[in-house]
Amino acid sequence: MKYTMRWFGPNDPVSLMDIRQSGCSGVVSALHQIPIGQVWTLGEILERKKIIEKDNDTYTKLTWDVVESLPVHEDIKKGLPTRKLYIENYKTSLANLAKAGIFTVCYNFMPVLDWSRTNLNYEMPDGSKALRFVWLDFAIFDLFILKRPNAEKDYSDEIKEQANAKFAKMTQPELETLKNTALLGLPGSEEAFELETFQGLLDNYKAIRAKELKENLFFFISEIAPFANSLGIKLCIHPDDPPFPLLGLPRVVSTFQDLKELMEASNVKANGITFCTGSLGVRADNPLAEMVRSFGDRIHFVHLRTTRREVDPENFHEAAHLDGDVDMYEVVKAIVEIEKITGPLPMRPDHGHQMLDDLNKKTYPGYSAIGRLKGLAEIRGLEMGIRMGLK
Repeated sequence: MKYTMRWFGPNDPVSLMDIRQSGCSGVVSALHQIPIGQVWTLGEILERKKIIEKDNDTYTKLTWDVVESLPVHEDIKKGLPTRKLYIENYKTSLANLAKAGIFTVCYNFMPVLDWSRTNLNYEMPDGSKALRFVWLDFAIFDLFILKRPNAEKDYSDEIKEQANAKFAKMTQPELETLKNTALLGLPGSEEAFELETFQGLLDNYKAIRAKELKENLFFFISEIAPFANSLGIKLCIHPDDPPFPLLGLPRVVSTFQDLKELMEASNVKANGITFCTGSLGVRADNPLAEMVRSFGDRIHFVHLRTTRREVDPENFHEAAHLDGDVDMYEVVKAIVEIEKITGPLPMRPDHGHQMLDDLNKKTYPGYSAIGRLKGLAEIRGLEMGIRMGLK
């Protein structure tokens, strides 16, 4: 694997020098400052590339290997007539990335929210902090903070009863923290959606169920993938996080079958997968190593992390990279096998624990330096052991 790390740009508290010293040679980045749907100009892309490569003459070389993400406009997800404009803009951005020599592009198709957690500072037994999702807490947000119409239909009587009891005891600061956490929109962002306008975003999907959303995804990829293929660009969709419906919104990239259908929707190599073991691994019914072998050269990018399902399987937290429900040995072994066909795949250690000196720093949730460094070191050692054993 080629080791990379996500970098959110010049304001990221984790520096490019930190990434160098972690043992990475690749950078995963994006132009978050450009509004979703607008074209990424060649000039703006080259400016970011120049920043990443600035010290290459003096230190170990870094290259911008993966764009994560080039966001898909909501009008495309909703299948509105305006999607044609945004698809053309997307193509122009892809063409500009190819001109700049960047050929791997990650995206997702999650409606409204890119990811969801209910606790950004869950204390682990060793004192480090992790990201966590608790279904009961999410129900409290949905039922009593957002007050989404008909939300009660999505929860069992037991959960509704527990949510009501817990909500009655929560302090205003606790409710405010839960609200802000649930409304976080993009990884690496500290800005949440506004509660007052959030319901309106959900209402736009009232008539869109899983079937319609999947059709809109297939339309998008059938338009984009052949064009990307002509440029030599590899598109790789990121699975849903978490991989089940939330807030009445459908999720259509959550399972083995979902990904299989998507790969068949446009049978070109450019239509590929970001294989995220953390997102897919939340579901016990996703056979991860088997999926790696099945999708083979349609996997273009790898996120290695693991979650731990709790007593209530709808609750999970980010575990240490070798200590969750993901059989990391079998997954990495499968990746080593398919790399005989694909060549080295860019991989980044995803969502490290906040630990050691980083506990005293303000970092993006899941993206502190030391926790990711620990995960990378463990994965590199595991990969080396597997490769040595196969000689």
